[in-house]
Amino acid sequence: MRFQANRDVFSEAVSFAVKLLPQRTTLPILSGVLIEATATGLILSSFDYEVSAQTEIVAEVEETGKVLVSGRLLAEIASRLPNAPVRFSTENSRIKVSCGSASFTLLSMPVEEYPSIPVVSTQSGLVPAEDFAAAVAQVAVAASRDDVTPVITGVQLEVTENSLSLVATDRYRVAVREIDWDPGTNTTAGETGTTTALVPARTLQEVGKTFGHSGTISVSITNSDDRELIAFTANKKTVTSLLIKGNFPPVRRLFPATVDNYAVMNTAELIEATRRVQLVLEREAALRFTFAVDGVTLEAVGSEQAQATETIDSILSGTETVVSLKPQFLLDGLSAVRSEFVRISFTKTENPNKPGPVLITSQTSREQAGADSYKYLLQPNLLLR
Repeated sequence: MRFQANRDVFSEAVSFAVKLLPQRTTLPILSGVLIEATATGLILSSFDYEVSAQTEIVAEVEETGKVLVSGRLLAEIASRLPNAPVRFSTENSRIKVSCGSASFTLLSMPVEEYPSIPVVSTQSGLVPAEDFAAAVAQVAVAASRDDVTPVITGVQLEVTENSLSLVATDRYRVAVREIDWDPGTNTTAGETGTTTALVPARTLQEVGKTFGHSGTISVSITNSDDRELIAFTANKKTVTSLLIKGNFPPVRRLFPATVDNYAVMNTAELIEATRRVQLVLEREAALRFTFAVDGVTLEAVGSEQAQATETIDSILSGTETVVSLKPQFLLDGLSAVRSEFVRISFTKTENPNKPGPVLITSQTSREQAGADSYKYLLQPNLLLR
């Protein structure tokens, strides 16, 4: 095999292919990148039986063929090559990579032992890339990082006829965002009600970052008995992922239809105040928030040597409310709102002395609710009042 490619194009392609590979694997062959030189260019692929990445780039191919090489090593080499065309050739089990005055010799891995890359043929629909990337960033933060319960380490995608909802929870909070969905010629979701896919949050975050400026992302969901996977495609790049098996908890029912008791404040002011006051807290401790007519007061009681309070302006609708919230969980929700003002609504429980979850949504202005569909529900810390 022999080809020549643009250094930046080649480096970006290798970087994309290795991005989703695990740092450590029990099978060394799964750490490889498969490079296929065809008459029209190069196809670079990676696959670890759960996630695959594949991209096509233009290259001057002198001799076609396939080779498997250590992915991360090749990515590091490609990113540091001088500004000149990359020349790539193989001879027996050795690979030569040269660029300008730099030259590397690598060992190839056995191609015949590498698993077949998943192929998803049917397109389920299309989503706007920027909206999808923003929605993933807003929602994935609420997914659990505890592998003991795999079903909540994912983001649930729910497709109806013209919309795609993303839902995530770690039991302490729930995040939901809805964006437009174009089914194209595929009307399956519209006919059957809702199509769902539970995707690992880490994979979805990488897809959002990689495809965020691609214009439109094609999404394919395969829910057959033998293989349940999802594929995202844009700009000659494709990522596939096995779906997480199991029943996602019915968290949507936790959101109230209406809430009359709420406070509105400047988002940046609340973020900065929370970051300041939490400095005296011990690990995992909560902040106490008092929402009153004259503003919201943040209180932190740390060790005997350190306490902190701060009050910022807010507009209260309804009665004075006191809740204790984990500061990092609150900051995650506030950062995801992406609006100048934020509304924090107070839900009720059957026990009048026990506060319900707080609902965080965007506000266009102090008086006008936000136009987006992002919702973040956060359970208060009931140990502190």
